[in-house]
Amino acid sequence: MKKSAHTPDTVRRLEDIPNVGVAVADELRALGITAPTGLVGRDPWALYAELNARCGCCHDPCLLDTFIAATRFMAGEPARPWWHYTAERKARQAAGKD
Repeated sequence: MKKSAHTPDTVRRLEDIPNVGVAVADELRALGITAPTGLVGRDPWALYAELNARCGCCHDPCLLDTFIAATRFMAGEPARPWWHYTAERKARQAAGKD
């Protein structure tokens, strides 16, 4: 995980959010999210589905893990690497919730 801000209130750019680099920030901007506060209260599953619908493709599911990590961080949870959420994503998908 790249070095980043320690708390949501200290991030100024999308790239300051843990796990978010230039490529992920560009994907978020494509969804109309231009500032870290734009992730507050957002559903990472819905963001991922919207991005896939907009581009007409299915992005790597690791991007969903990154969206989960970013939205949880902005909700006040500790910064965790994106792969921390992989098992949660896979369990939810296996349960047919998405």
